[in-house]
Amino acid sequence: MSAPTRKRRWLTICAITASAGLVAIPAGAAPGGAGSPFGVRALARLAAEREHAVGAITPRATADNDGGNEADEIAEGADQYAEARTSPGVVAPGAYGAAWTSLRNLPATGGSWRNITDLPYNSDDSRYRDIDSNSSGGSGEVTGRMAAMAADDDGYVYAGSAGGGVWRSRRGGGHWKPISDKLPSQSTGALALDGAGRLWLGTGEATTNADAYLGSGVYVLSDPHHGTFSARSRVGGDELESTTIHELRFGGGRVWAATSEGVWSHSTKKLTGAWKLEFAPNPDYLPGGSKADDDSAAYKNIANDIAIDPKDPSKVVLAVGWRSGDDYNGFYTRSGGSWQRISSGFGDLPTDADNVGNVTFARSADGSRYYAIDQSPEQLNTNPDSGLEGIYVSKSGSPTGPWTKIADYQGLAAGGSALTSSGYMPGVQAWYNQFLTVDPANAEHVYAGLEEVNETKDGGSTWSTVGPYWNFGFSCWSIDPAKQTGGCNQTTHSDQHAVAIGSYHGKSFVYVGNDGGVYKRPVDGSQDASGHATDWTSLNDGTIDTLQYYSVGIGKDLDHGGVSVTGGLQDNGQSILRSNDTVMGSNFGGDGGDTLTDPANGCDMAEEYVYLAIQVTQNCAVNDGSWTTDASKVTSYQVAPADNATGEARFIAPLAADAKNSSTWIAGGRHVWVQTHGYAIRSGSEWTSVYDLGAGRTATAVAASGGKVYVGWCGPCNNQGFARGIAVGNADGTGWHDITLPVAGTVPNRYLSGFAVDPKNADHVFLAVNGFSRHWTEGPGAGVGHVFESTDGGTTWTDVSANLPDVPADSAVVTQNGGLAVATDLGVVYRAPGRTQWQRVGSLPAVAVLQLKLGPDGSTLYAATHGRGIYTIKVRDLR
Repeated sequence: MSAPTRKRRWLTICAITASAGLVAIPAGAAPGGAGSPFGVRALARLAAEREHAVGAITPRATADNDGGNEADEIAEGADQYAEARTSPGVVAPGAYGAAWTSLRNLPATGGSWRNITDLPYNSDDSRYRDIDSNSSGGSGEVTGRMAAMAADDDGYVYAGSAGGGVWRSRRGGGHWKPISDKLPSQSTGALALDGAGRLWLGTGEATTNADAYLGSGVYVLSDPHHGTFSARSRVGGDELESTTIHELRFGGGRVWAATSEGVWSHSTKKLTGAWKLEFAPNPDYLPGGSKADDDSAAYKNIANDIAIDPKDPSKVVLAVGWRSGDDYNGFYTRSGGSWQRISSGFGDLPTDADNVGNVTFARSADGSRYYAIDQSPEQLNTNPDSGLEGIYVSKSGSPTGPWTKIADYQGLAAGGSALTSSGYMPGVQAWYNQFLTVDPANAEHVYAGLEEVNETKDGGSTWSTVGPYWNFGFSCWSIDPAKQTGGCNQTTHSDQHAVAIGSYHGKSFVYVGNDGGVYKRPVDGSQDASGHATDWTSLNDGTIDTLQYYSVGIGKDLDHGGVSVTGGLQDNGQSILRSNDTVMGSNFGGDGGDTLTDPANGCDMAEEYVYLAIQVTQNCAVNDGSWTTDASKVTSYQVAPADNATGEARFIAPLAADAKNSSTWIAGGRHVWVQTHGYAIRSGSEWTSVYDLGAGRTATAVAASGGKVYVGWCGPCNNQGFARGIAVGNADGTGWHDITLPVAGTVPNRYLSGFAVDPKNADHVFLAVNGFSRHWTEGPGAGVGHVFESTDGGTTWTDVSANLPDVPADSAVVTQNGGLAVATDLGVVYRAPGRTQWQRVGSLPAVAVLQLKLGPDGSTLYAATHGRGIYTIKVRDLR
């Protein structure tokens, strides 16, 4: 199957249970289901496959062997990201908060970080229109995922990112500044402006996707036009620490919070004092309850939204429920002093647990209308096309209804959607993609976000897809490099999460946040004959950098001098930044995993998609699209090893080049794969399996130097029987053996995330261990320590963690002078040559750093952060 455009859909079912960090219960533990539907699957590419036609190509959707629904693969990816931080058990709340405090108390090295990706990133860069690129899709300039938006009538716009904090614009969008960098959590769940003009921030992203982190509570900014958030601005006590917050709503002098641990409220006048727990359907599963340690606890009290009657604030409706289904799912209202499930009189809006999942409310400014989006667990489990139950209106203006259905997925598909193929239609990710808002000037003018942006101007009688998923497949589309997307207009990035309406210079705009950042258009904007908006503007101008990197690669830029920097991103492909660029381009599409770049030639690069689906290019994937009429002009190639086809590699699988020979590559799935053709590889058949880790095992980390190879593995990889190990051998296939690591030994029974080999001695190696120590982790063999050292080729190990904070370690690198840098979920630490104690490297916000690498000459350290782009620092300054 060819896969020129490889947009990845993130359907996950992770549940989160630790402070400021990501923790998941395995998919099979989700209540309300008949076991886990999420087994290991082969790579599926539900994307646009381009077929040769007369002088051009026409993209068409393709289905895989599971009917075109990627839910199982994506859910597995979510679990795997979380497993690394939780296995072999569950993590107690407060772990990340304690780690952040410890990290900030470390002495700091010299030097300071420099962000090198704080410039525009053009996903439609016409230089990179090779077969594996999404360029010409129409998203334009992008950044990382936006989870929340707010805007006022003075031109101020606030964007809350998934992992990079909150940003402010004073000019109706663009020219952004970060305003939450001092907080211990950079994960945003909700943003809301109250009637007094204060900005409220609920931390902890509530999209329950693969890389969503928990928060540290709710904060308020009294002067959002000029101030910044601080820890002192937290509302209440620590009641909402270690939760996610889906929505903040106001009514009756109180702010209401829909969280992963029920519905809470607090006075909006007196900000001290504890939050009040208004309703939790299963309080025994809350922290401190008799069932708090149950495997399903994180699923048992999920609240999605609160609807407050504008005419009578005492009338409140709660939307409560886990998206995959549970007996408690439903709508609740207060009756006789207690909360009761609504079972009748609601009209078309379902009230049964099977059909109430993720819900979003919105009301009109004049109080005449309430609207709702409802995702159905039953649809999610049985309908491969969509999980959307519908969009509804209450024309009484009361959240108690009666409600009338005004849209379903078939109706939205008919309104100009790009998602009209079986297996992927509007609302297929309604559990993940939802927003809803009403034009303040018109109660029948509504914007609804799912995978796409939908608009109705007549209360739901007709709908237009004003922001289609992409422009591939439309008759206006062309790959012509002289144009962004042929004759089509710019659209937004896909996967919608947030919306706000505000004014700038007297004109009203709608702002949408999605997996590609922030976009705006006039509230009463224009449309073409297909119903697509003609006036979207990307606000991702490079002053806002919330890019979520998994990896980074650096090589010499032979054409322009300096270096070329590339990296794999969540839902934003592979970025490439050459030394003379003022705008980054995207040369591979979809989700970007690990990255290899030839230090001697930055245009020799390999990008991993998922499950070891690897693409390689030797010209930076520069292409004007001529491959569409002449197949010989393709310059990137799919070279996946066999574990990709069998699904025996992790979602983001390890890939490395030998430190002494860039033509020898190591890839890890169930097998340890080696290929020796370097960037000249053209086929997956050129890989050789040099070692079988065994059935049920899969590689988590690989490294090689001078032909000696180290592999970390897990299997089982979740907290039901979690096991880990290390295999060592040679790239030529000789000498392979498993190191004996007892369940409760020097190296903890936790996820092994990275090796760093001493460039002067291949038997001298360091190991980075993820998760938390047994102080926080309740599971067999959790052990202590995060960094271990071996001087005998991995046979024995010594804990060298010393004063290192108890925080998940993700990557490590040995500097040329013998220092050791380690990437963690909260920043970077460094141990100087000859020292035993650790220092904090520079000052980064509380953001996960997933990979460290050195530049070609070893003088610069590069850090790939999952929420704030790529940073560099000079090694000589680490003293």
